[in-house]
Amino acid sequence: MGGQTLSEQIISHNAAVNRPVRAGELVVVEPDTAMGHDSLTPGIIKTVKEQLGVAQVANKDQIVLVMDHVAPASNVGTAENQNFIRQFAWEQDVRLFDVGRGICHQVLVEEQIARPGTIVVGSDSHSTSYGAVGAFGSGMGSTDIALVWATGKTWLRVPETLRVQVSGRFRPGVDAKDLALKLCRDLTIAGATYMAIEYHGMEWLPLNGRQTMASMAIELGAKAGIFPPDGVVAERFDVPDWLFVDPDATYAQTIEINLDELEPQVAIPHSVDDVVDLSDITGQKIDVVFLGTCTNGRYEDMRDAADILQGQTIHPRVRMLLTPASREELQKAIADDTLNTLLAAGATLTTPGCGACMGRHQGTLGTDDICLSTGNRNFKGRMGHPTSQIYLSSPSVAAASAITGEITDPRKLVS
Repeated sequence: MGGQTLSEQIISHNAAVNRPVRAGELVVVEPDTAMGHDSLTPGIIKTVKEQLGVAQVANKDQIVLVMDHVAPASNVGTAENQNFIRQFAWEQDVRLFDVGRGICHQVLVEEQIARPGTIVVGSDSHSTSYGAVGAFGSGMGSTDIALVWATGKTWLRVPETLRVQVSGRFRPGVDAKDLALKLCRDLTIAGATYMAIEYHGMEWLPLNGRQTMASMAIELGAKAGIFPPDGVVAERFDVPDWLFVDPDATYAQTIEINLDELEPQVAIPHSVDDVVDLSDITGQKIDVVFLGTCTNGRYEDMRDAADILQGQTIHPRVRMLLTPASREELQKAIADDTLNTLLAAGATLTTPGCGACMGRHQGTLGTDDICLSTGNRNFKGRMGHPTSQIYLSSPSVAAASAITGEITDPRKLVS
């Protein structure tokens, strides 16, 4: 019958069918982890207890709760909801990562809860992030997560796989965010609907770059985005011997990208797939720069920005918000001159977590504000007022633009 894709291997290993599964099949699985974050977990808890009538979760070791979306609480209602989650976590004896620990997707990788070969589902669409370490990560609706908590199981349709075959290397000023945006540009937001994306030819890519890419798989409509567990992942994680790139695997589609030809990319309002070359948008005035999110809030992203902002001052009309993806990433930035450089330039540091990304606190955009964000979405009104505008870019482009007050090519600021 031929070989298997990474998704088919992972789902076959988990499903109780005692045979290889293939794309298109419906199977029942027991996810290794079912994550809930603070924004949706109160509703999930109520569904479990009130609608399903379940007093005790099926598998407490399967559940992970993270306070990250509005952390710390921005108002009394949010505070009460978070206390409700804490009480549930203590009552059920499930793992809870509280305010300040970081974004769920970053925390689960740091804690090695997401591991090669595991199935990780979450109440957040960017749960595709876990594919950075060779896991099958996927977002699910609140009711589906509630059913996992209540029964320990869920069903999946085994996805077809789209292979991204990469050649070459990033040139100076170009990184994984630009590749992620390029894929959005070429494939569109529906280009991989309910497919798994596999990224090949990037054994050399550091973990932070893999997390950027896997996070944005959902922006193509994908069910999962998976890197083979090679390179740095194989060095840091235990990789099961049954999980490997099978040369006989069948792919529904293959696209090829030469990194030697890739230019910096920018997504313009209000769609993630409305992407242009940086050179086509330089000079666009901005009011806010947001450096953070599960896509680009790691130490390496802060370091890239600090290298450009060293000895510079943020433009007087620009507010630069810095939100690390986790406490660990913040501590790395504190350990050298990264954080001091960003603060000296005029950046504002906020609590590790999602921050301004979803527009509920710590930098909500006002009327007609124009933001250049290192995040993953630029939908109308996502970060605040519906008249505000969001452009998406890499950390290097964001840092250069913070200096000039307009979208700027960082390569032109380097002597």
